[in-house]
Amino acid sequence: MLPDPSPSPTPTPEELKAAWKAFKKRLKLTQLDDQSRIGVGPMSSGRPSGIIGITPPDQFPQAVWDELVRQGRLKRVGNGQYALK
Repeated sequence: MLPDPSPSPTPTPEELKAAWKAFKKRLKLTQLDDQSRIGVGPMSSGRPSGIIGITPPDQFPQAVWDELVRQGRLKRVGNGQYALK
């Protein structure tokens, strides 16, 4: 029986790039969803989103998010959520 391949302790540049792109896309979609809620008048220009942090996509390991924080691209905002720096 072959041992299970363990994830590498340091994420590859490709993993970091994919995670960064996924995070930005999820944050943007979450903000757009928040802005488009019912209750804003049809003639108004909308309102800015109050969302600044999100839970990162779970298809990437925690080591990837820790590395992006270490690089200064993200910051922890509490409760497992991250925001753009």
